[in-house]
Amino acid sequence: MTGSANSNARILAGECFCGAVRYAVDDSFEYALNCHCSNCRRTTGSAFKPFAGIARDRLSIASGDDNVMIHGDDAGHDAHCRRCGSLLYSVVRDGAFVHVAMGTLVDAPAIRPTAHIFVGSKAPWFSITDDLPQYQAHLVSR
Repeated sequence: MTGSANSNARILAGECFCGAVRYAVDDSFEYALNCHCSNCRRTTGSAFKPFAGIARDRLSIASGDDNVMIHGDDAGHDAHCRRCGSLLYSVVRDGAFVHVAMGTLVDAPAIRPTAHIFVGSKAPWFSITDDLPQYQAHLVSR
């Protein structure tokens, strides 16, 4: 995937565990959430997936494009490193946005998660201990 960068935004670096795939993304995320759905838990192997959402054209693969493994189609998929399996981002919202897995960012973004979503299906062994709002399913649009 390639994209154009917003010249006013700071560019953040991200990469997979083994370094085979590196990406660049504008630090102009529109939202960030902690998702507890079973798909995010299984994809990350964790209790939840912290992600930051941004228009798809704001993320580009800097190196290792041939190591990006796609699960899904152009309108919605997860992008993993073919070598190490790291989840890098998910294409969502009919292909218009990406949800960047915040754990793959090398640089610290300006945004922080503002809520927990899909807590109705969170792992029973995990307790949410912060004061962020919790939603049983998806965050209700404002």
